[in-house]
Amino acid sequence: MTDKEIAVDQPMEQRPQKTFDDPEAGQSTNSSELSDIEKIERVYRKLDYRIIPAFWVLYFLCSAIRSNVGLAQTMNEAQHHSLSEVLNLTPKQTSTGLALFYVCYVIFDLPSNLIMTRLSPRVWMSRIVIGVGIIGSCMTAMKAAWSFYLLRLLLGVVIAGMWPGMAYYLTLFYPPSRTGKRIGQYFTAAQVSAAVVGLVSAGFQKMDGLGGLVGFQWMFLLYGLVGVIVGFSLLWWLPDRPLPPGEERIRTGWLKWIPETKPALTGEDAVIHYHDLTRVYHRHRWTLKDLLQVFIDWRVWPLLLMYFGVVGVGIGVQNYASVIIQATNTNLSSIDLSLLTAPIWIMDLIAILLVTPFSDRFHHHRALFFSVPVCIQIAGLLLTTYGGSETNSWPRYGGLLMVGFGLGPTVPITMTWTNEIFQPRHGEVGVAAASALVSGLGNLGSILTTYALFTGWPADSKPGKEKYRKSTLVMVGILCLSILSAFVMTILLRVVGNGPAAKQISSRSSTSEGEGVIMDGAAKRELQERGLGRLWMRRR
Repeated sequence: MTDKEIAVDQPMEQRPQKTFDDPEAGQSTNSSELSDIEKIERVYRKLDYRIIPAFWVLYFLCSAIRSNVGLAQTMNEAQHHSLSEVLNLTPKQTSTGLALFYVCYVIFDLPSNLIMTRLSPRVWMSRIVIGVGIIGSCMTAMKAAWSFYLLRLLLGVVIAGMWPGMAYYLTLFYPPSRTGKRIGQYFTAAQVSAAVVGLVSAGFQKMDGLGGLVGFQWMFLLYGLVGVIVGFSLLWWLPDRPLPPGEERIRTGWLKWIPETKPALTGEDAVIHYHDLTRVYHRHRWTLKDLLQVFIDWRVWPLLLMYFGVVGVGIGVQNYASVIIQATNTNLSSIDLSLLTAPIWIMDLIAILLVTPFSDRFHHHRALFFSVPVCIQIAGLLLTTYGGSETNSWPRYGGLLMVGFGLGPTVPITMTWTNEIFQPRHGEVGVAAASALVSGLGNLGSILTTYALFTGWPADSKPGKEKYRKSTLVMVGILCLSILSAFVMTILLRVVGNGPAAKQISSRSSTSEGEGVIMDGAAKRELQERGLGRLWMRRR
């Protein structure tokens, strides 16, 4: 065993000691470390090229199919071809249909993620995208409230587990310190999707009446068909769970009929990746006892409340953005409303790209990087509620742009923090279960904002300057809860700590920050990347 391959649990006194008395020996050691670092960085770049673009595309399409119903509420209103007019929906029925999606999402999120840990992760992700595409296409045929309810329920069932499943999938290939930036990278797909859907919906409105379909029906049909195609392509695109070097994958039962995918890494790259990743955890088959330990871990509940607030506001704004903008200026056309939703999500995207790299570098301050954007959301909601005048409503629209900017980094930070806390404590089942609990139960906030607020709150939907004022103030309240939960989590982690729930086979991460030990060049590099150094550009 070389000094680069020192086992994590090897006692310090037994570890080979490096000496640097000889300058030539020191140069040789540094050169060797740099070589080791570059090899590991090369391995993770290869994984990035294989995984992140695929995740970006699937998340873009699933987000578009899930949220385009919000735009359908105001499409082609002049022709009386909006969603509510074609299906004869009341405002309450519309909000009920929007909320039913999240009811199923909450119920099936955890079971879906646990099933994914036992089956092939790539097959399960493909199944999700194919199912979303099929249901999205079927929404073209909706004729009444009952079909709207049914398809929204089914959409929630098939998409459940997607977001936490993606976070879990990353932990199969990356240590916790490397996941935050990557979650932020593919999470940008949701923002780009929301912006693109808003812009492209203007084109779909021009297709109104073509082939006997109204504008929003063309939108549902085409996005759904593309989703099905992409879902099947993921069977060849995404790599399956990595195996120890030399171990062959056994294909039994129904897996024999599933197309094989090329391994993400081969040869020396696979060996390097295996040794780097096993510093974090060793996979073992989890039991119900392991699952119960995750459920009773108090750390999941502050994270859940953080997610409850920010995802509730995010989904509320996503589903009702065009409705809110219309309330601020009733003179805007349907196409104007579609186009004005796009800048909200462009601001969201900018915030993700700006904030998440800093959050990873200063990872001990997750609560701060979470809370500042939430405060921006609160300020934006207050401006949307009280700003502007009868003759100038644009300050209220500016408030929505602030909300979009504040929303950006909050969900990636919450999911990254969940991975960081639960992977060292509970291993694979900890990541799968905790991320599903946070994402699933956290979406109760989405049910609140889609069912009980805006068009779902008749008393708050009366025309006038105060229209939707109470709804936005409720969202301010749940955002305050998110901030409080983030700081409670920080304080409790400092007081109680975050040690492993049980004896672990290997160390918590490839860096032993608490022990002040650098195990090899790759771990040293990981420590060097904390702080402002090499934030966006690669050091040569």
